[in-house]
Amino acid sequence: MNDRQLENKIGQDVAKISKDVNTLAGDSAARFGRFENDVSQATGKAKVDLTTWVDENISQMSKEFEKLTGDARDTVFNAAATAKKDVGHGLSQYNAKVQELADKAPGGFSDKAAKYPWVALSITVVIGFLLGMLIRPARQAYR
Repeated sequence: MNDRQLENKIGQDVAKISKDVNTLAGDSAARFGRFENDVSQATGKAKVDLTTWVDENISQMSKEFEKLTGDARDTVFNAAATAKKDVGHGLSQYNAKVQELADKAPGGFSDKAAKYPWVALSITVVIGFLLGMLIRPARQAYR
């Protein structure tokens, strides 16, 4: 091969390499564009999926909280009703026993207690203090 043929061959090879590099650059740009679109779509889908998941879980948690609140409210109402009933029953028994004792007291004590309830309450408080002092052990001073 002479110099001229070598130069032509080199020129043809350079043109072919240049064409191949341009084709490669175009393909790379196209692939990068498709990759960018794919990433954008995947990001959008992930965002929608995450938003949907969060909304569903918040809704479910809200329903569970409402159910828990309702159950707690029902339990408190039932306990309050039971306590009210028990206290009413206990007070009825107490009032019946006190009335029975007052009826047995000499000198028409029950009639006088009905007329003057503050006197009966004062006497009851004094009796309570006396019983408290008798029942409670003596306090000792600590030094």
